[in-house]
Amino acid sequence: MKKMIIIPALILSSLNLFAQSSSCTQVTDTLSSSEKINVVVGTIAVIFIGLSFYLFSIDNRLKKIEKDK
Repeated sequence: MKKMIIIPALILSSLNLFAQSSSCTQVTDTLSSSEKINVVVGTIAVIFIGLSFYLFSIDNRLKKIEKDK
C-alpha cells in the first residue's frame, strides 16, 4: 500500500525538477560569467571540510569515552 502512494509522489516531485531547469541554467550562466561561481564552490568546500573535521573529532572523543568505561 505504501508503495502505491510513494511512487506517484516521487513522480510528481521529479516533474518539479524539469520545470526549474531553465532558471538553473540562467543562474549558472550568470555566476559563471561574473566568475562568482568559484567563490560559491570554495565556500561550500570550506564548510564541508569544516563539518567533516568537526564530526571526526567528535567521533574520536566518543571512542575515548567509550574506551574508558
